[in-house]
Amino acid sequence: MAIRITGTGSYIPSNIEKNEAFYNHRFLNADGSSINSPNEVIVEKFKAITGIKERRYVTEDLLNSDIASFAAEKAIDNAKIDRETIDYIIVAHNYGDIMHNSEQSDTVPSMASRVKHLLKIKNPKCVGYDLLFGCPGWIEGVIQAKAFITSGLAKRCLVIGSETLSRVIDPHDRDSMIYGDGAGAAIIEASDSEGGILAHESATFSYDEAHYIFFGKTNDKENEAPRKYIKMFGRKIYEFALTNVPQALKTCLEKSGKSINDVKKILIHQANEKMDEAIVKRFYKLHKLPMPDGIMPMTINMLGNSSVATVPTLFDIILNGQLEHQKINKGDVIMFASVGAGMNINAIIYQH
Repeated sequence: MAIRITGTGSYIPSNIEKNEAFYNHRFLNADGSSINSPNEVIVEKFKAITGIKERRYVTEDLLNSDIASFAAEKAIDNAKIDRETIDYIIVAHNYGDIMHNSEQSDTVPSMASRVKHLLKIKNPKCVGYDLLFGCPGWIEGVIQAKAFITSGLAKRCLVIGSETLSRVIDPHDRDSMIYGDGAGAAIIEASDSEGGILAHESATFSYDEAHYIFFGKTNDKENEAPRKYIKMFGRKIYEFALTNVPQALKTCLEKSGKSINDVKKILIHQANEKMDEAIVKRFYKLHKLPMPDGIMPMTINMLGNSSVATVPTLFDIILNGQLEHQKINKGDVIMFASVGAGMNINAIIYQH
C-alpha cells in the first residue's frame, strides 16, 4: 500500500506588494537606532540576499481560515473525492485568524474547525485539528496523515498550510519585507499504485535554538503599544540551517533506499533564496556532487516567504504547469523539505 498525494490546491492572494512599496518605511535596527542607508539601498540589498522582488498580501476582507478553505476546495476538486469521506483535516499555521488592523490572534475555534465549517462538511467523524510547527508545519501534517493512514485510523486526510503573515509584520523591521500570505492544500490517501511517501525525517532543536524566531515588540522604541510582531535572528537561522538541514535531507534519502541520482526535484521551504541554495548545494556536497541545474524550483521571487504555505503552493503550481521550465512527471522522486521556528526541520522523499 502506498500513501499518496491524490489532489492539490493553492490560493495565491491578489494583492501584489512590490519592493518599491517599502521605500517609504522608516526602518530601524533592533535597538531602535537609525539605519544609515537610504531605503532604496536597504531594499536593493534585501533583494540581492533573498531573491524577493514582490510578495502577495490578502485583501482586507479575508481571513487565514478563508484562504485555507479556498486551497482546500481546489484540492478536493482535484482529487475528485466526496468531502464527506475525509477522516482528518489538519491545518498548519502559526497565528490563526487575524482581522485587518487587529492586534489579536484568534484561534478559538481552531482553524481546522473553521475550515471544516467553510467546506460545509457534515460528517462529525471528520476530525479537525491545528498543527503549530513553524514553517515546516505542512510537511509535518503530511507525515502525521501518513501515520494515521498506515495505522488504519484513517483512509483519507486533508492537509493544509495557510498563513497571513502580512498581519504580523513590523513596518520598522527590514525583515518584514520577507513575508507574504498564501495557502496550499493536499489530499493524502492510500493507493494501490507504487511510490508515494517513501521516507520522512523530523527534528526539533530547542536547547539553544528555541527562540531564533519569536514574537517581539516593534523596533520603534518610542511606540509603547503592547502589540507584538514576528521577529527572527537571521544570521543564527542561516548558520543553523546550513549546519543541520543538509544532514537531515541525507538521512531521509538514505531511509528511502533511493539514490541521490534518483532525485528529480527538491521542493524546499521558500525562506531565502541564498540560504535555500546554500542548503541544497551542501546536501549535494555531502554526496560529493555538484548541485544540478533546475533541481530547486523557486517562487520566493514573486510570492515571498508564506511560511507553511510555501511548499504545498510550490508543488501545486508546478503540477499545474504554472512555473516556467519546471515539471514533475509520473514516477519522479522528489524531496519536500523545510526549516523554521522551533527550531524544526523535516523532509519527505516522495515518488509522484
